[in-house]
Amino acid sequence: MDREPALDLLESQHAFPGKFLFKVIGRTDDQFVERVVATVRLALEHDFDSPWELKETANGRHVSVTIEPWVESAEQVLVVYDSVRQLEGVVMLM
Repeated sequence: MDREPALDLLESQHAFPGKFLFKVIGRTDDQFVERVVATVRLALEHDFDSPWELKETANGRHVSVTIEPWVESAEQVLVVYDSVRQLEGVVMLM
């Protein structure tokens, strides 16, 4: 996959370094929230968890994790997307 268009778009829409908001929706099983937060931390090579919020759907089957880490570059954003996309249970990633 050619990452150049994605990098160009990110760089034209966001100021780096800075905070970047990720929203991950997934099933509420198997410690999904903890796995998302840990994956973002590892992808960015941070030694701390970034601020995050959790919302559950009314039926309780899905959760939305909104996490806003500090990123140094558009390349780091793509690394996070690639890492989180591989998690089991991810339904949507924004």
